[in-house]
Order: sequence, then C-alpha cells, then structure tokens
Amino acid sequence: MFPTFHAVIFDLDGVLADSEPWWNQIDVKLLAEHGVSYRGEYHRNVLGVSYRIAVEFYKNAFHICASIEELMRRRAEIATDFFANRVGLFPSAKTTLEELVEMKVPLAIATSSVSASAHPFLDRTGIRSLFDVVVTGDEVQRGKPHPDIYLRTAKKRGISPETCLVIEDALTGVAAAKAANMRVAAIPDRRFVDPREYEKEADYVLGSLSEIPGLIRCIWAAASEEHIPSIENFLP
Repeated sequence: MFPTFHAVIFDLDGVLADSEPWWNQIDVKLLAEHGVSYRGEYHRNVLGVSYRIAVEFYKNAFHICASIEELMRRRAEIATDFFANRVGLFPSAKTTLEELVEMKVPLAIATSSVSASAHPFLDRTGIRSLFDVVVTGDEVQRGKPHPDIYLRTAKKRGISPETCLVIEDALTGVAAAKAANMRVAAIPDRRFVDPREYEKEADYVLGSLSEIPGLIRCIWAAASEEHIPSIENFLP
C-alpha cells in the first residue's frame, strides 16, 4: 500500500537554506572567542543537531569553561547575524515550494535553528507565506535526533504523524522524523556527506529539491491506482 500525505515538512538548514557552509564560519567565530582554533573538522558531528547538542559537543571536545547556556546564547546571536545578512536559499528552493503550493500540498517547517534566526531568514527570502506552520528549535526541550520537533509540527498542523512526509538533509534529522513515525525523503549535501549512507535510513533519497513535486505526483498516482484517497481529499 502506498502512503498519502497530508503535509510536507521541511527542515530549513541544508534543505531550503544553503547554510551548512556558513555554520563552519559561525562556529569558527564562536570557538575563537574561547581561544579555540577551529577549522570545521567536526562539521559532521554537529550536522543537523540542536544548538544544545552542538555546543555540548564543542564544550567537551575543546574543554571550554563557559556554560552550555552561555554557548547556546552566543551561538544564536552569531547565527542570527549570518542568517539575516549572508545565508541564501538553494537555487531551486522557492520555485519548488511554489509548485507544491500550486499542487495544494500543505507545507510546514521544523528547524533546529532558533526563532531569532529562522524567522528573519524566511521573511527576507520571501518564503514565509508559503508555510502553514513553522516550528523552531527553541520550542522543544529535546532537539533532533529526538522526534519532538516533528511531533510538535504535526500537532500544530492538526494531523497524524503517519500522514507527514519530511524533507531532510542530515542523518540526525532523518532519525528524528523516523522516530516520529513519519516518512522521509533525504537530500544529502554531497559536499559534506556520502549519499550511500542514507539509503538504508530514509524512505527516498533525492538529488535535489526540484525532484520533490515529481515524487509527490508518483505517490499520488500509486495511491490512486490502489484506490487510496489522494491528499486533496483531506484538505479543508
């Protein structure tokens, strides 16, 4: 039986926002303030995780004296500046989202980024209005790979987790979505990871955002052939 989806939930960093190269610079600046010369060597260790998990890793790896709360606060400040002025969308992001809206697919965002950086970015890039729900990392106690942020997103949208398709770029995010009992289409960033690592973890592995509308259409067609109601039957 093929699934139908009541909503598509996007991660932000590394999926819509081409932010992963900037996170190295954000963390270089953060760690330099604590006397650490960082060159991005632990990028994969913090890819897609919550601010708390990331700074806990850095604190332990570099024996930083500052508190977790102080490191989180300062990382959020630096990230907010970068997202407000430097980070951009992936080239096909906006057109893909607009196509999904035309297809009447409800859209949501579930991001580990805090509200202070995520919302200004969404406004500046002109995509905020395309989403029914936006959930940020400071709205949940446990970040990815825990399922909390995806469960909260489904609850805010008023739908069952089983009816959500998640778009992720990081294995931690894939794990979070699967733990929430959602299906996942992964778009690995080949600059940082090996896509083969995702084949056993995600339900679908895509090469780019532009493949998502086609995937949805294929799922609808398969569902129709099995006489399963399409997504449009569940829209208000």
